[in-house]
Amino acid sequence: MLLIEQLQAETFPPGEQLLVDYILEHTEDIHQLSASALAQLTHTNPTSLVRIAKKLGYVGWSDLKEALREEWLYLNSHFTAVDANQPFTATDSPLRIASKIASLEQNTIQDTLSLLEPSDLAQAQHFLTEAQEIIVFAGHSNGMVAREFVSRMRRIGFKIILTDIYDYSYYEAYHSNPDTCAIIISYSGENLHFVECLDILKQNGAKTISLTSIGANSISTRADCSLKITTREKLYSKIANFTSSTSIIYLLNVLYALAFTVRYETNLAHIQRTGRRFDQRVSTVRLIQEDE
Repeated sequence: MLLIEQLQAETFPPGEQLLVDYILEHTEDIHQLSASALAQLTHTNPTSLVRIAKKLGYVGWSDLKEALREEWLYLNSHFTAVDANQPFTATDSPLRIASKIASLEQNTIQDTLSLLEPSDLAQAQHFLTEAQEIIVFAGHSNGMVAREFVSRMRRIGFKIILTDIYDYSYYEAYHSNPDTCAIIISYSGENLHFVECLDILKQNGAKTISLTSIGANSISTRADCSLKITTREKLYSKIANFTSSTSIIYLLNVLYALAFTVRYETNLAHIQRTGRRFDQRVSTVRLIQEDE
């Protein structure tokens, strides 16, 4: 749930509700106001802001308004010229559709990049490269997206499996241990099956990385490391999951690159050596032919 949605959903006493209403109406500019200035504008007490912040899990007004500012900036950036749910219309020409999909993909990657934090990337890299086994938990459609990531990781020597069949996911979670790194992919972050698997993983001491939408959700708040999927699509009232799939692919590409770079020269030599040995493809296009 987004922070602004939490403010809308929470029940507050009359004095606090005055503040909440003002915050919701002036979210764009609220970061400029101190607690005393906001209280003066609404004829309330500054301590009410502290109580509101604590109800939402923040230390005080400064932390809350910074989080509100970051959320507002995210929601009002990147996707200004294209609709993630209906990126093209019935009257668009084929080339216009192609252009809009290209714009959508470009916006999605930039949007996802804006959600990444260096500390989260470093933590994810550590979890992946120190693990003795990696398990990817994903539903059917996300599992299809994740298969290439799993294949790439195997090619550079990682012990990794994909579990996209719900019944088997419980077994994989149950047999995890402190040397396991689990990646849980869920756009909503509220897949009850994966929430249960995550709880089992945590009980067994496994390290966990989540890929979910922004905002507080059951999976991201439980995971050790949380990476955010671009959050622009509705759950089902969309033409297709264009942006969420592109975002997940990008994040998995980043995770693969992070794992690869820890042993960069060794991994590169291994890929080239196995390619020479087993890749039998040929091409008449000089540009893509190997030099050797």
